Amino acid sequence: MEALKRTPFYDLYSAYAESRCIDFGGWELPVQFTGIVKEHEAVRQQAGLFDVSHMGEFMVSGSGSEAFLQQMTTNDVSRLQDGGAQYTLMLYPTGGVVDDLLVYHLGEERYMLVVNASNIDKDFEWLQEHLTDEFSGVTLKNVSDETLLLALQGPLAETILAEVTSAPLAELAPFHFIERAVVCGVEVLLSRTGYTGEDGFELYAPVDTAAALWNGLLAAGAPYGLTPAGLGARDTLRFEAKLPLYGQELSADITPLEAGVQFFVKLDKAGFIGRDALLKQKESGLPRRLVGLEMIDRGIPRSHYPVYAGGVKIGEVTTGTQSPTLKRNLGLALLDAAYTEIGTEVYVEIRGKQLKAAVVKAPFYKKSQGVKPQ
Repeated sequence: MEALKRTPFYDLYSAYAESRCIDFGGWELPVQFTGIVKEHEAVRQQAGLFDVSHMGEFMVSGSGSEAFLQQMTTNDVSRLQDGGAQYTLMLYPTGGVVDDLLVYHLGEERYMLVVNASNIDKDFEWLQEHLTDEFSGVTLKNVSDETLLLALQGPLAETILAEVTSAPLAELAPFHFIERAVVCGVEVLLSRTGYTGEDGFELYAPVDTAAALWNGLLAAGAPYGLTPAGLGARDTLRFEAKLPLYGQELSADITPLEAGVQFFVKLDKAGFIGRDALLKQKESGLPRRLVGLEMIDRGIPRSHYPVYAGGVKIGEVTTGTQSPTLKRNLGLALLDAAYTEIGTEVYVEIRGKQLKAAVVKAPFYKKSQGVKPQ
């Protein structure tokens, strides 16, 4: 059996007696440090610090890099200025999703892509396959093993980070970054991005700086209630904000239009892989849509639980839990389009019983002030 991979922060987890690690796509990662609900609430009310160094980073540079990324991704890379980032997707010709990712514009014909951990090898091969003669000036480099990633998230994230950096945080808009900011004495790429539905920052740095950043940020944040947070809270936080997870809300079999992330698909941009399939799907009408569910009967919807209407299966739950913020049993589900109107009653099969639920608005949670990403 192949040994699980570990991030450069692994040895620091042992300082927390209640920390518990799980196998997450071949990585030994903490599902919690002090408790999922406690960590979730800290991020909603103060701040949490996440080790997300399992994510992958690719550098794309050289003549033709912009044109290459325009072909490979759904969003419009040409709109990015230096210091800007955007959420986007890579698609198969069928319109299904290879992966969802972030693109950082570092400078002229110089970009960083941040991809999901479970897709690093697949994504890199997909990009390499499409480096045809047309893009002979493009260089693609996988720097995942050299790069750590921390996410500082929550309403007090800026206040905490200001204790350990002189970077102009108040001037840094969402989906923008500073390539060479100094945090805790370490040079990092500092980005105002995240995956929790809250304000926050992500820090990319060399792996040998892990202890300095982790210990420095937690010490600075202690008076403000900063806590380390694991995969469990990361999942419940992103779920409440209806942020998709690859393998659940997005996959090779689910298009971005069905998943409700069409804002990041620029169909007026010619030439990207999967565009023709999406245009056909849009013209013919979406067969399925991702919607929110709230249980009426007592029960918690979980991933892959089937959903029924009139005794006929109409889809399945993609993610579900009892919302720590709202204290309601909620789910996201991919359903036949005919059953996606708000208020529609459906039935979720839980332990062999069909329990009543209703289609409700999602996202379930929005912070009071927010800026729509590019």
